[in-house]
Amino acid sequence: MKTRRRARRVTLEALYEIDLANHSPYEVLERRLLDQPMESAGAEFARKLIAGVLEHQAGIDLLIAHYAPEWPLDQMAIIDRNVLRIAIFEFLVDDETPVKVAINEAVELAKIYGSDSAPRFINGVLGTLADKIPQLRQQLLATYEPT
Repeated sequence: MKTRRRARRVTLEALYEIDLANHSPYEVLERRLLDQPMESAGAEFARKLIAGVLEHQAGIDLLIAHYAPEWPLDQMAIIDRNVLRIAIFEFLVDDETPVKVAINEAVELAKIYGSDSAPRFINGVLGTLADKIPQLRQQLLATYEPT
């Protein structure tokens, strides 16, 4: 499996635990990395994803709530919520991953970890967001408050 894909899987697993049990993010991630060793580049990418998602979570969650109004955030499956957070961070904030790659990776995570309907839901929300990237970046920056 590719390094970044493995890093995204570890990130999703860690974010799931953080979201569900409110455990310390960095302890959770380091424990996951011990359980699932990977190249240093992959571990660094996972750390970057966790830190970025957590730092920008409030703004990302506002975007999710706005573009998936039929699923209130607190009623959305934890997996779906965190798959969306990772992808949105990757293509709106970090801007290193091409949009299509971020969406494809998110859909693949949803296929592995989510329900039968999760891949279509994830693809639909992210596809809608992808069509509005410039204005969403501005919106996200406007709601960004450093922690």
